[in-house]
Amino acid sequence: MPQLESTAANVTAPTSAPVAQETPRATLTLALTSAATAIALMIYTAPSVTLPNTVAALHTPVSAQAWLLNGTPLGLAALLLVAGSLADDYGRRRIFVAGTIALGVTAALGALTTSTWLFTLARIAQGAASAAILASSLGLLVQAYPSARGRLHATGVWGAFVSGGIAVGPLVAGAMPSWRTAYAVLGAAVLVVAALSARGLSESRAPRDGRPDLVGAGVFSLALVCLVAALTLGRDGWLRAPVLLLFGAAVVLVLAFALIEHRTRTPMIDLALLRRPGFLGSAAAGLFTGIAVIGLFSFLPALIQRTLGFSPMQTAWLFLIWSGLSFLVALQAKRLAGRVSSRHQLAIGFALHAVAIVTMLGAIGAHSWLRMLPGLVIGGVGSGLLNAALPLVAVESVPTARAAMGSGAQQTFRYIGSCAGVALTIALVTSGGTPAHGANIALIVSAVLALAGGAGVLALRERTA
Repeated sequence: MPQLESTAANVTAPTSAPVAQETPRATLTLALTSAATAIALMIYTAPSVTLPNTVAALHTPVSAQAWLLNGTPLGLAALLLVAGSLADDYGRRRIFVAGTIALGVTAALGALTTSTWLFTLARIAQGAASAAILASSLGLLVQAYPSARGRLHATGVWGAFVSGGIAVGPLVAGAMPSWRTAYAVLGAAVLVVAALSARGLSESRAPRDGRPDLVGAGVFSLALVCLVAALTLGRDGWLRAPVLLLFGAAVVLVLAFALIEHRTRTPMIDLALLRRPGFLGSAAAGLFTGIAVIGLFSFLPALIQRTLGFSPMQTAWLFLIWSGLSFLVALQAKRLAGRVSSRHQLAIGFALHAVAIVTMLGAIGAHSWLRMLPGLVIGGVGSGLLNAALPLVAVESVPTARAAMGSGAQQTFRYIGSCAGVALTIALVTSGGTPAHGANIALIVSAVLALAGGAGVLALRERTA
């Protein structure tokens, strides 16, 4: 097993080395990884404004609509940790390029689907491809930016492009003649990035002896598929036999995975990390971002279209207030370094999300988009702080050589939370009697979960001697 060592000081402490000393190759690496990440998030968020049209075109019943939103996070959750580990072992550029090619192909296939289950399969495949991109990106950036100041700059820009993809995705999807055209255009764009990355990126990998843990990877992926499937199906009844069987299978497979990791020479994840509060805090930050923030904002645009009568493009412009501010704040959040720790930045981001959500209570019932504006502004600032701090916390929480694995671990929890959040939001909205009452319940639950996330991040901190 790799020797564990604290890297927080090496990553977060600003130094006098200027960012400008980084090489042109590093700048190209940042540009390509940020572009691919932004497109992956654009594909991820496209259904937020196209869901009503997609549902109509595919004749999707209400009981299956959660799958249209949860297909991509299912693929992401199942393969993020696997992709991060394989990137460290096999080569980060190799996994990154393979992911961009796969995302381009699966996006095009999604545009050609004619049924709900085929579209869902395409979305799951898009999530798996996106996992390879997201997990390997931070590993590439850690190698390209070895200085603490450079790494702070790179992770801040990369986190901002996460917000940027979320902001632009609905606009692109809403501006296209149809949701099929949107997937085709985004697929073509990511294939261009793949071609540039194959020639422009330098290869790097972790210095570990032994073969990659493919058995552990397979068991872990299957465990997460069972868990996410159970969370998605649970909205129709948590005590149904299929849901209980899937939860049971997930538990058994996680135990089997822990046993495999304990015995192998080169584990996919070093179980000793579970004793590190910093690693647990990174995982908690990802989980609560997914369940409280992403889960709610994945379904809220579709709810607004149904209740306020907005078109996809009108909805995209409204939510650009939230996502656009998130991008701008994440891009500038690196200026907080030295004054506010990444852990406290996460706590502030969660608190602002809770405040934002409370201000939006009653807006659906009043059929007033103006009443949502303060919440979208405050929530955008909070989301930007979260997106800026999350990647830095991920690489802080593990040894430098395992940066891709650390990123994959955090984002695995983030998209498990997203799946749970989408299923929970839809269940609360549809079971609340009226959409307005159900929306208020969903908003209150999201605010409470965000506060719990902030408290968890503050509690799980590395102890100093």
